Amino acid sequence: MHIFDIFSIIGTIAFAMSGAFVAMEEEYDILGVLVLGLVTAFGGGIVRNVLIGVPVTTLWGQNDLILLAVLSVLVAFILPLPWIRHWKRAEVFFDAIGLSAFAIQGALYATEMKHPMSAVLVAAVLTGIGGGIIRDLLAGRKPLVLRDEIYAVWAMLAGLAVGFGFFKSTFELILLFAIVVFFRMLSVHYKWKLPRRSLKAHETPAELPKGERVAASGSVHRN
Repeated sequence: MHIFDIFSIIGTIAFAMSGAFVAMEEEYDILGVLVLGLVTAFGGGIVRNVLIGVPVTTLWGQNDLILLAVLSVLVAFILPLPWIRHWKRAEVFFDAIGLSAFAIQGALYATEMKHPMSAVLVAAVLTGIGGGIIRDLLAGRKPLVLRDEIYAVWAMLAGLAVGFGFFKSTFELILLFAIVVFFRMLSVHYKWKLPRRSLKAHETPAELPKGERVAASGSVHRN
């Protein structure tokens, strides 16, 4: 089995179950759980394929992975609640596994097609985080991968490492996989975040909506 296939399997299982659990948190029915699980597992890869020129219909040639994703979702749906609670405690770890596996898989895909570094980077990021973004949007959540902790950065670094040829052999790619998972977990543990700038704290009463201006003026008057 090619290392490309191994990463595809790991990422598919991890992300399909992640999407299923998010759907159950939002109290979706079995169809919603299935859709969200499949979207999480394959959404990033589909967007990647569109951008790097791979026909979207290649998805239908991945029957084994689709079946694996469906089985993963069904297993997630019937798991006893105590087991699901154990999974939720380790959710970040499995999410890190999916991120690392899919980012490397996307980068390998682009390099095998002889695309430039920019395409390799985009392929790694979209494959790693695209499914999670679509999952959160369908679940009515703000995409956490773009606003909470350092997440997409690890997919970018994995793409750069593969694109520049620093990791080529099977052993080296497995090592890269472990490194990305390790640093993703470190970023969660130590709550590393990228710089951000919020405009909310700098809004003046004149810039606020009318109702909020009244509330703000009332609070000033009481003081």
